[in-house]
Amino acid sequence: MSDFVVSARKYRPQTFDTVVGQKAITATLKNAIKQDHLAQAFLFCGSRGVGKTTTARILAKTINCFNRTEQIEACDNCDSCNSFNEGASLNVYELDAASNNSVEDIRNLIDQVRIAPQLGTHKVYIIDEVHMLSTAAFNAFLKTLEEPPAHAIFILATTEKHKIIPTILSRCQIFDFNRIKVKDIAEHLAYIATKEGIDAEAEGLHLIAQKADGALRDALSIFDQIVSFAGNQLSYQSVIENLNILDYDYYFRIADQTQKEDIPACLLLFNDIIEKGFDGHQFLVGLAEHYRNLLVCKDPRTAALLEVGESVQNKYVEQAGLIDAQIILRSLGILSKADVEYKASKNHRLLVELALMQLCSLKQEQEKKKA
Repeated sequence: MSDFVVSARKYRPQTFDTVVGQKAITATLKNAIKQDHLAQAFLFCGSRGVGKTTTARILAKTINCFNRTEQIEACDNCDSCNSFNEGASLNVYELDAASNNSVEDIRNLIDQVRIAPQLGTHKVYIIDEVHMLSTAAFNAFLKTLEEPPAHAIFILATTEKHKIIPTILSRCQIFDFNRIKVKDIAEHLAYIATKEGIDAEAEGLHLIAQKADGALRDALSIFDQIVSFAGNQLSYQSVIENLNILDYDYYFRIADQTQKEDIPACLLLFNDIIEKGFDGHQFLVGLAEHYRNLLVCKDPRTAALLEVGESVQNKYVEQAGLIDAQIILRSLGILSKADVEYKASKNHRLLVELALMQLCSLKQEQEKKKA
């Protein structure tokens, strides 16, 4: 059997300080442990892959550690930490509510809650995807959640907070996990690449981080996929090839051609994009995003809103300086209209080509108005 372990598991955070992008939450939990102000029920909410279950496990491990460090982290050496690391801890009970959502499952859990811990001070119950519990199961859980034994701590995790009944919400301390920033994901991927001996281009890692849409687990899955494709040389080119993403360069070239009012060059470039298998709608959305980024780069204060690598950001700032703000705004209007009309159109290619012709004609229209 292969010894390969996917990055999402191999580099799963083991301490509060290694949790990516959730500093406010981890600091609050560490202070609660330090001051002995722990609630008996927590609700961790947020989209997939942002660290809810990981943080719950770290909290469970740290609460029961016998020799916590000065930084309020688990020591990783005591009997409690060792049993947790080996998956044999009797103080931590995990329940997947997606597949154990009946009243009977909750009653079994309640029966276990009554038993005091044999090692350590607390028994921690982590219930993942808690919104999947049936209404009857929620109701059976209410009394225990309101008046749990002193040794019991419940950590509920969910991606859909709105599905949880208010009576449960009112009994929990609620922590809303953020979508992780592109910069934080890219930095974490760079750290893993270094550990694995992979030569990774910063632009490629930024692109993976953008594609992950705020979920670190998704980013690590994509990272593994690209490494399988490209080996130990992870380049920007290998990322766009494997993920079938349109290169930034195409959008920069289209914007340049529209400024030169070169309709044939724009149509030939769009034809090249179509021949490479890209969808016209995907191109329209990407081009609109490009013009939005150009508008953002018109002011140095808003340039920081761009979630791209430094070299690409410099290209945006340079091109934004060459295009009038009014033309960028008019371009966004044309592309937004084409985006809305795309689904209803019978001739998608003509619609995109017409939008490109209109973009090329904006300078002439502006000059006529001035005249």
